[in-house]
Amino acid sequence: MAAEAGMLEMPFVHDDQLTRRMRLRFQSLQQKNVRPQDGEKLLRPNEHIYRVDFTRQHSLRFLGWDIQLERPGKVTVTGTSQHWTPDLTHLMNRQLLEPVGIFWKKPGAKEVECNEADAQEFGERIAELAQIRKVMYFLLAFTDGLEPAQLKGSVIFKA
Repeated sequence: MAAEAGMLEMPFVHDDQLTRRMRLRFQSLQQKNVRPQDGEKLLRPNEHIYRVDFTRQHSLRFLGWDIQLERPGKVTVTGTSQHWTPDLTHLMNRQLLEPVGIFWKKPGAKEVECNEADAQEFGERIAELAQIRKVMYFLLAFTDGLEPAQLKGSVIFKA
């Protein structure tokens, strides 16, 4: 889709290191029998951290999503307002952005479906945030048997 002139395709990149660190935080709290900070978001087993590196930040206009799922299932994409630092500031629930993008593929279907209105609004919000960020982090939740290796996704902008 991004082959046309003036279009930028910015892929979701699985951030293995950050996902691992967040899982270690959860394990550490469990081992020490300590509660998380009030409002802290801990990763569930089906949740992973992804990032989008904005190769260009200004004058981006959201055009659409390119989400491909190898098998039936659902992925929920939640943007974060988090800026992770070397000391790994914990992700707080208040930093999760709305609306979320929900994408699914039904058994036997070839196309991925989504709630168009929410996906459009979410994409426009990402374009706004791209003006002030070089990278944006996302929390992706996989359900109905879908796993990270079965997703290929990107956000498409008009430059």
